[in-house]
Amino acid sequence: MSNLQKKIDNPYRQSEKPFQRLIKRLFDIVFSAVGLLLLSPVFLILAILIIKEDGKPVFFKQKRSGKNDVPFGVYKFRSMKVNQQKTSKENPYNWTNGVPDDFVFKSSSSANPNITKTGAFIRKYSLDELPQFFNVLKGEMSVIGPRPEIVEITNCYDEIQKERLLVKPGITGYAQANGRSDMNHGKKIEFDRYYVQNFSIWLDVKIFFKTIGQVFAGKGSV
Repeated sequence: MSNLQKKIDNPYRQSEKPFQRLIKRLFDIVFSAVGLLLLSPVFLILAILIIKEDGKPVFFKQKRSGKNDVPFGVYKFRSMKVNQQKTSKENPYNWTNGVPDDFVFKSSSSANPNITKTGAFIRKYSLDELPQFFNVLKGEMSVIGPRPEIVEITNCYDEIQKERLLVKPGITGYAQANGRSDMNHGKKIEFDRYYVQNFSIWLDVKIFFKTIGQVFAGKGSV
């Protein structure tokens, strides 16, 4: 058992600290609004590149699991072709006793013929995720929180893994600040459960700045 796992006890402590959660929501609103304003030139450039290569639409919604496992549509810049080649529709996520700890989600961008050239670029640098500031502004996501998982994977969660769904998903989280894309599922669950139980504004601040450090260090994508 890791030192992090030893610190995890009661997952329902996350419902406390109403004042800090109010501050968190106010920060989400201000930060996402300012972020969208400052990033508007980037949005315009990416929109032009997407339309020039493959036409409209610029954005698309992808179904993810939100707080309390309520699904919502996460916004992304479109990275797939409008007219796609047929690929296998079989769902590879069919575990019955929870998601295995050694599972590591691998993006198939390099092998997928439906990814556009612009799409490959924005995926590499996580620019396709920028529209999620709209989700934060709407209250479906937070700046800090467990990353929103696809429904096909959360449908396989066991009761312990479901604890990461007790809070709003985030643009970045404790797991991403500590390991990013090279982390296996078991370790990610540990970090996310720790965050759920130990939420504080101070922890959010540490995650925020640690994420910035990870980005500049180039340690994978969030």
